[in-house]
Amino acid sequence: MRQHLNTITITAREQGLHEISDEIEAWLDTSGIATGLLTIFCKHTSASLLIQENAAPAAKRDVEDYFARIAPESATDYSHNDEGLDDMPAHLRTALTQTSLSVPVRHGRMTLGTWQGIYLFEHRRRPQRRTLMLHLIGD
Repeated sequence: MRQHLNTITITAREQGLHEISDEIEAWLDTSGIATGLLTIFCKHTSASLLIQENAAPAAKRDVEDYFARIAPESATDYSHNDEGLDDMPAHLRTALTQTSLSVPVRHGRMTLGTWQGIYLFEHRRRPQRRTLMLHLIGD
């Protein structure tokens, strides 16, 4: 059993879903591990990770629109707004999603479904640099 640990930085230029499957696959290619379990961890409280539909652009828009409705930006609804109106809604959206994912690896590739991709879900409006930890364990 071997393991590899890596950090990648993703620049999210805007709020919303950013597919990062290719960046993760590129790192997997260097690992030398064919079969195992990949854990992806987002080190932030205002961004999260999702496995989501990656073929239909409307699905991406609908997910983004849904979260905008259930955790709207508001000057009066939240007391925590130290970094702007998108501050507390970003934390709520992260709390409703996830900051880590586990994905099986087979033949050196993530075993995602046909229309699935790994997404960084940026909840802040300004461009952000997000740090993700990748941990792969296997043979």
